[in-house]
Order: sequence, then structure tokens, then C-alpha cells
Amino acid sequence: MVGEWKRLVSNPYCRLELETTLHFLDKYLPGKGLVLDAGGGPGRYAIELARRKHKVILLDISSASLEFARRQTNRAGFEGEIETTKGSVEDLSQFAANRFDSVLCLGPLSHIMTKRERSRAIRELVRVTKRRGILCVSVIGRLGAIVSHLEHLNEHIAYPFFKKFRDVGDYFGQYRFTATHTFLPEELRMTFKNQKDLRVLETVGLEGLSSGQEEKVNELAKNRKLWKAWLDTHYKTCTNPSVVGMSEHMMIICRKL
Repeated sequence: MVGEWKRLVSNPYCRLELETTLHFLDKYLPGKGLVLDAGGGPGRYAIELARRKHKVILLDISSASLEFARRQTNRAGFEGEIETTKGSVEDLSQFAANRFDSVLCLGPLSHIMTKRERSRAIRELVRVTKRRGILCVSVIGRLGAIVSHLEHLNEHIAYPFFKKFRDVGDYFGQYRFTATHTFLPEELRMTFKNQKDLRVLETVGLEGLSSGQEEKVNELAKNRKLWKAWLDTHYKTCTNPSVVGMSEHMMIICRKL
């Protein structure tokens, strides 16, 4: 959990995922309210939401992550705004229907390995969202992940697992990384579009045009003028469907009807 806590702020490239997510949360979440951070791990987003005057319930399946999140919450001075509870995204039965003004699931859906279990998790996320409330879900993009292999792990392209990963999106944890289902943009959109009482508002490529360009992005960020201009380009283009599709991480934003 320490690794994920640090990853999102480790360099300008990684911060793009964090800052772009927060940009769109600021755009769509109500000014205040009760937010479920489902599978929120070490609490990075929960603390950012508390800074924005939201009340947050952070749910995670890992006791170690919850303990880490509690320490970070206390250190940031938000122990009164953030509650932690143990549980799975696939079973939110500890919460009543229509409980939360907004629900976030930033990452965990990509680590649920069967379509049936992912569907169950999505139904639960929708169930606990209030009518007219906002649901935000981010996942790992398949095309961006393939490009990342070319950039960082090109020896894996010839490994037996790679063809299934390329064609279906499933990676079962054979090398380095945890088991993951990666999404094509149309798969993500249709998964949520087909949910009853849910309207898709927007999809976002969180790294956008910067995907796969970590070294170049980190170098560019050293020049304040160039970085500001690039961020402007990033936010102008990150909702373009082609850009969403190539991004390493993408987020879908929905409203419950």
C-alpha cells in the first residue's frame, strides 16, 4: 500500500493520473456530500476529497491498507471527515441503497478477474449511489498497457501470456504485476451504458496523449512554461474518444437516474 500511496505523486507523469482524476471529480461531484471511496486503498483520494469538504467512507478489503489510510488521515488532520471500513467492492451489503451522494471506484474493477464478478461489483456500486448521484470508475486501458509493454517490458511480447492479454485483456499475474483485466474504451462504455438507471456522462483518458511517454513528460515538466502549455493541451484532448482509448488509465463518469 505504501507503493500505491507514493506512486501517484512520484513524478509528473504519475501525477497526471492523480491530477486529471481530481480535475474531473471537481467538475462532477457536488460541492459537498457523503462519498464512498470503494477500494480506496491507502487513502490518497479520500484525503483529497476531505480537503474539498466532503465526508468520506473509505472501504477496502485489506486491513493493512486501512491501517495505513488511518495513519495518513490522522497525519493530514481529517480523522473527523474520513471513516474507514473493511469490505469488498463486490459486496456492499453493509450500506443501504441510495446511501451516497457520490461513489468512487478508482482502480479495483480492473483487478476483478471475471465478467460476472465485475458485473456484480458494478451493480453494488450503482445500488448504493443516490438517485441523481455521481459514480466514477477508473480502470487500466488495454491499448495503453500494450504500449507500456513495448516501452518497458518488450521481452514479454513473445511470452505465451501476451496473446491472451492482447486479445482479451486478461493478465493473471505471471510476471511482476498483480492479476488485471484491462479494458478497451468501448468495452468500458458499454458495460456502464447497459446498466439500468445509469447514464454515462463522460469518459476520460487520465494520462491522455502523454501515455507511454513517461521520460519525455518528466523532462518537459522541468520547464514551467512548456509544462503549462502541455497541460492545457492535455485537458483539451483527454476526453477525445481516440485519446481515451490509448490512455494507460481511463475513467468513466456516470449519473444514476
